[in-house]
Amino acid sequence: MTTTPSTEAETLTLDVLLHRALAGELGPDPRTRRVSVAFTTSQAARHDGRRGGYRNEVLSLRLGRAVGSCSVEPGALPAGTVDDCAGADVAGLLAHPLLPVRVAALDAYLMDVLPHSRADGAQAVAVPAGTSIERSRARAKAVVDMLAVAPGGTVLVVGVVNSLLAELRTRGITGLPCDLKGGTTEWGEPVATDALEAVTRCDAVLASGMTLGNGTFDPLRRRALDHGKPLVMFAQTGSAVLPHFLGTGVTGVCAEPYPFFWLDGGPGTVHRYREGTDSRSPAGAGGSGTEHRHPADDGGTL
Repeated sequence: MTTTPSTEAETLTLDVLLHRALAGELGPDPRTRRVSVAFTTSQAARHDGRRGGYRNEVLSLRLGRAVGSCSVEPGALPAGTVDDCAGADVAGLLAHPLLPVRVAALDAYLMDVLPHSRADGAQAVAVPAGTSIERSRARAKAVVDMLAVAPGGTVLVVGVVNSLLAELRTRGITGLPCDLKGGTTEWGEPVATDALEAVTRCDAVLASGMTLGNGTFDPLRRRALDHGKPLVMFAQTGSAVLPHFLGTGVTGVCAEPYPFFWLDGGPGTVHRYREGTDSRSPAGAGGSGTEHRHPADDGGTL
């Protein structure tokens, strides 16, 4: 199945959204806003009952009440990156030579301008307190609930998350794992490395927000749109960025702003958006996708 993309879907890319932010079209002049804190979170995880472990590294920037984040490959950020970001104006970071810095800056800026809110179409879903794996499973259920795929269907999972693959299994849905690093899953299944090719072999796509930070998001979004495949994003990276792409190939977003479920055992919240319900997207209530307001107008908190 193929579709005819809308003009907005054809023209809106991450670079275009960055340009709009730089031009002050999405909120206050970014030259007047400065990042107060920059930090990285480096995590290694190995759970009882699972064969392997994994590593995470995330760049986060604090802007006012907001934190914006972008996951990176462990060790990929040059030394001194956080020093360069701390105290820098947002405009400079939106034009930074490193893509993960640009993504984290855009995420912080948009989170500060337009935090997740029911008024903008977000459905808050509680992630209960518990162990890391319990909380991972709860988040996986919240993500997979966004799919309209019947038992027997196939879902491409871009960015291998074992809890997502396990949740799909419990529903009788085949998960097709894909990651640039390749390898095998917890169950010994081969991991594909070419997501664009794999789109043709699935009924829907689940993709990590990390695709924003490695430059693969726009090609994947366009591929899913061209083939009429629903694309749901699960986003720690760019949780405030991805709702802007609803209606341009992205059909749903499960946004998880910092602090993430794996950082502590307390309760948390993810925010789910669906195409046509978010005021910041072309298909949403806002129409143009360029409305903005300061969080003080809403009273929301992180």
